Amino acid sequence: MLRDGPESLSESELLAVLISSGNAEKSACMIAEDILARFQSFRGMANRSFEDLMKIKGLGPVKVARIAAAFEIARRVVRDAVARARAAEEDHG
Repeated sequence: MLRDGPESLSESELLAVLISSGNAEKSACMIAEDILARFQSFRGMANRSFEDLMKIKGLGPVKVARIAAAFEIARRVVRDAVARARAAEEDHG
Protein backbone atom coordinates (compact mmCIF):
# COMPACT_ATOMS: atom_id res chain seq x y z
CA MET A 1 0.00 0.00 0.00
CA LEU A 2 2.79 2.42 0.82
CA ARG A 3 4.44 1.84 -2.54
CA ASP A 4 1.40 1.64 -4.85
CA GLY A 5 -1.25 3.52 -2.85
CA PRO A 6 -4.48 2.33 -1.27
CA GLU A 7 -6.25 2.21 -4.65
CA SER A 8 -4.02 -0.75 -5.52
CA LEU A 9 -5.53 -2.91 -2.75
CA SER A 10 -8.48 -5.24 -3.07
CA GLU A 11 -11.53 -4.75 -0.87
CA SER A 12 -10.42 -7.54 1.45
CA GLU A 13 -6.91 -6.04 1.71
CA LEU A 14 -8.32 -2.60 2.58
CA LEU A 15 -10.54 -4.16 5.23
CA ALA A 16 -7.59 -6.15 6.58
CA VAL A 17 -5.71 -2.88 7.13
CA LEU A 18 -8.56 -1.71 9.39
CA ILE A 19 -8.71 -5.06 11.17
CA SER A 20 -4.95 -4.80 11.71
CA SER A 21 -4.24 -8.20 13.20
CA GLY A 22 -5.69 -11.65 13.12
CA ASN A 23 -5.88 -14.25 15.81
CA ALA A 24 -4.40 -17.69 16.40
CA GLU A 25 -6.74 -19.22 13.81
CA LYS A 26 -6.93 -16.62 11.03
CA SER A 27 -4.94 -13.73 9.61
CA ALA A 28 -6.48 -10.28 9.24
CA CYS A 29 -6.82 -10.99 5.50
CA MET A 30 -8.74 -14.19 6.15
CA ILE A 31 -11.08 -12.43 8.59
CA ALA A 32 -11.65 -9.67 6.02
CA GLU A 33 -12.47 -12.28 3.37
CA ASP A 34 -14.96 -13.89 5.78
CA ILE A 35 -16.66 -10.54 6.39
CA LEU A 36 -16.96 -9.75 2.69
CA ALA A 37 -18.24 -13.25 1.95
CA ARG A 38 -20.94 -12.80 4.58
CA PHE A 39 -22.06 -9.30 3.57
CA GLN A 40 -21.13 -9.48 -0.15
CA SER A 41 -19.57 -5.99 -0.35
CA PHE A 42 -18.72 -2.81 1.53
CA ARG A 43 -22.24 -1.61 0.75
CA GLY A 44 -23.60 -4.75 2.37
CA MET A 45 -21.53 -4.02 5.46
CA ALA A 46 -22.20 -0.30 5.65
CA ASN A 47 -25.36 -0.25 7.73
CA ARG A 48 -24.78 -3.33 9.83
CA SER A 49 -25.00 -3.03 13.57
CA PHE A 50 -22.13 -3.60 15.97
CA GLU A 51 -23.92 -6.79 16.99
CA ASP A 52 -23.95 -8.11 13.41
CA LEU A 53 -20.22 -7.49 13.03
CA MET A 54 -19.39 -8.88 16.47
CA LYS A 55 -20.85 -12.24 15.38
CA ILE A 56 -17.88 -12.72 13.08
CA LYS A 57 -15.15 -14.79 14.65
CA GLY A 58 -11.99 -12.70 14.90
CA LEU A 59 -13.72 -9.36 15.41
CA GLY A 60 -13.93 -7.76 18.81
CA PRO A 61 -15.12 -4.35 19.96
CA VAL A 62 -11.97 -2.48 18.90
CA LYS A 63 -11.91 -3.94 15.39
CA VAL A 64 -15.63 -3.36 14.94
CA ALA A 65 -15.20 0.23 16.15
CA ARG A 66 -12.45 0.80 13.55
CA ILE A 67 -14.67 -0.53 10.78
CA ALA A 68 -17.65 1.54 11.96
CA ALA A 69 -15.48 4.66 12.12
CA ALA A 70 -14.26 4.11 8.56
CA PHE A 71 -17.83 3.82 7.31
CA GLU A 72 -18.86 6.95 9.21
CA ILE A 73 -15.95 8.88 7.67
CA ALA A 74 -17.07 7.68 4.22
CA ARG A 75 -20.69 8.72 4.92
CA ARG A 76 -19.57 12.19 5.97
CA VAL A 77 -17.38 12.61 2.89
CA VAL A 78 -20.27 11.58 0.63
CA ARG A 79 -22.75 13.80 2.49
CA ASP A 80 -20.38 16.78 2.10
CA ALA A 81 -19.83 16.06 -1.61
CA VAL A 82 -23.59 15.82 -2.21
CA ALA A 83 -24.22 19.06 -0.32
CA ARG A 84 -21.53 20.85 -2.33
CA ALA A 85 -22.92 19.51 -5.62
CA ARG A 86 -26.42 20.67 -4.69
CA ALA A 87 -25.13 24.10 -3.71
CA ALA A 88 -23.26 24.36 -7.01
CA GLU A 89 -26.43 23.40 -8.92
CA GLU A 90 -28.44 26.05 -7.07
CA ASP A 91 -25.80 28.66 -7.85
CA HIS A 92 -25.93 27.79 -11.55
CA GLY A 93 -29.61 26.89 -11.78
